[in-house]
Amino acid sequence: MEKIVLNCRNLCKKIGKKDILKGISLEVRRGEIVGFIGPNGAGKTTTIKLILGLQKMTSGTVEINGYDIKKNFVEAIEKVGAIVESPDLYMYLSGYQNLKIVKECYKNITPNRIDEVVKIVGLSNRIKDKVAKYSLGMRQRLGIAQAILHKPNLLILDEPTNGLDPEGIIEIRNLLKKLAHEENIGILISSHNLSELENVCDKVCIIKNGKIIEETNIENLKKEIVEESYILEVNEAKKVKQILKEKCEIIDDEHIRIRVDKLNLPSITKELENNGILVYTVTKEEITLEEAFLRKIGGNNIE
Repeated sequence: MEKIVLNCRNLCKKIGKKDILKGISLEVRRGEIVGFIGPNGAGKTTTIKLILGLQKMTSGTVEINGYDIKKNFVEAIEKVGAIVESPDLYMYLSGYQNLKIVKECYKNITPNRIDEVVKIVGLSNRIKDKVAKYSLGMRQRLGIAQAILHKPNLLILDEPTNGLDPEGIIEIRNLLKKLAHEENIGILISSHNLSELENVCDKVCIIKNGKIIEETNIENLKKEIVEESYILEVNEAKKVKQILKEKCEIIDDEHIRIRVDKLNLPSITKELENNGILVYTVTKEEITLEEAFLRKIGGNNIE
């Protein structure tokens, strides 16, 4: 099992009399991509700022690579890369010049490291162009290049695909998978783009009202929300309802939903055929991460 690079335990944040975070616990391992999701005002950005030491926690602990950020902040933050909201870039300079400025902030970065990260993020052909000429997706990739220049093993991203077109979103998705699987970086992503997180994350942490209400992989979350169900395309949905009664739900004139174990499907379809029902197709019903999320939090407010 891969090493835990981020371990948050019972994080609490109080502003005045208001509890913003109420005992947040989560972890990220090397090579793992964790989606951090929740409705507006749930506490995602506050949690990220506490992890990075940008705000003071009221209580709790954050350990990065085994170092407590309150006791050993420099050692803890040494192997962390982050983009909170949007990357800080000098638009009038080239991408290469931006990376050279960041390089000077760290010790022991070899001269060829810039070329390495440029290749990793796919900007080799445009790195000498001014950032002002970059697309939004290219700027995000340059921001990620800045964040990984010092070879971190933990990358924290707040809304990395915000405002990107579909092509840019796919580019960032592929880049994050590459960083996790080839560079062995643990990645924590806060995002409202749940369909995209579904394509990239190994697991999700759901936060609501300052509390983690679920930390699991996406498939387990879906199974927890919806029991196994199948959609049948038939010639007479109303007649099927009369035969199966409470076992089925009518969707429209030609489609019904049944919630049964897979092993019982053959006997049900045979029963329908014996009663003159034509069963054209049987499809296992799938729900999206967004649908599972909305049912889990009991609302429809996604940040």
